[in-house]
Amino acid sequence: MDLKLFGEVFVTLLVIVDPPGMMPIFLALTGPLAARDRNRAAWQAVALALGVIVIFAVAGQTLLDYLHVDLPALQAAGGLLLVLVALELLTGKADDPSHQTTSNIALVPLGTPLLAGPGAIVATMLFVQQADGAAEYVAIAAAIVAVMLTVWVVLRYSGGIVKVLRPGGIEVLTRIAGLLLAAIAVQLIADAVAAFVTQYATTT
Repeated sequence: MDLKLFGEVFVTLLVIVDPPGMMPIFLALTGPLAARDRNRAAWQAVALALGVIVIFAVAGQTLLDYLHVDLPALQAAGGLLLVLVALELLTGKADDPSHQTTSNIALVPLGTPLLAGPGAIVATMLFVQQADGAAEYVAIAAAIVAVMLTVWVVLRYSGGIVKVLRPGGIEVLTRIAGLLLAAIAVQLIADAVAAFVTQYATTT
């Protein structure tokens, strides 16, 4: 296994996924849930993110070419989806336990597009395209798994923070997370628009 490539992929994906930055959003979305459901949401989100990243690493470019979808379009779609989630957090709809189900939260937005977002997908696809030989493919695969395990550990043991914050603190954290999520969404959409403009400017 190429340890240098492993370290490069691991650090790159870890910075993109940003487990510490993901924690307040995870707590805001799962705060009203029981500890068991919160833990289940953590591993379901990580499992889905791992599956999505692996699929795009293996067949991402082929899939996008078949659907005639550019990467900026995927990025903009992720941004729009995050806008909807951010609005729920800001308006308090996410606070209603009856409105939440563990699987829905784990799949969207935690699994994708937060963990397996456009940044992680594009970075993985680029690493795979540049890889040469079995050793480098193994290094990339091991790095992806290591990053997802790191994210799972962070989310799994974030429940202690919920006990410290109490319901009032969770509510404040939810609003802050909604604002941050809205900012992330706007940035994703802005980057997608800029990429579209650059792409079509170079082709004309």
